[in-house]
Amino acid sequence: MAKAVADVMTPNPLTVRPTTVLKDAVQVLIDHHISGIPVTDDTGRLVGILSESDLMWQATGAPLPAYITLLDSVIYLKNPVRYNQELHKALGQLVRDLMTEQVVTATPSQSIRDAAQTMHDKHVRRLPVVDQDRKVVGILTRGDIVREMARSYDETAQSV
Repeated sequence: MAKAVADVMTPNPLTVRPTTVLKDAVQVLIDHHISGIPVTDDTGRLVGILSESDLMWQATGAPLPAYITLLDSVIYLKNPVRYNQELHKALGQLVRDLMTEQVVTATPSQSIRDAAQTMHDKHVRRLPVVDQDRKVVGILTRGDIVREMARSYDETAQSV
């Protein structure tokens, strides 16, 4: 019988709010040895995720947009709206300034296999697990899946 996400996820994960000061969120990541954390509103609904990748904007800054001038007109070679978003992330001081809003999620009843495929396809390291109201009930990481694989191998070896 295939296991569900609920069987291997970490229940009731740590979360931060969009208004959390970035310095405090980084301290939570460090103190708990985690590389990402769900961002929830006051009701526990998922509104984003903050990961090490998001934090890299603070370290690297936003590159200046490439542009050319032609007959006293400025022509941007990079989308100015995207540059403004990158600049906002580079200068942000709150979690909402850096968090990723489009979050790939899993459900508790989803199979581990399907969740692992989603993680692989979307190139994500973790999936917040949400209920029907998008409230965060757990988190599934690559490490959780690998640990479950190890348990499965041990069970197979013991039954032989």
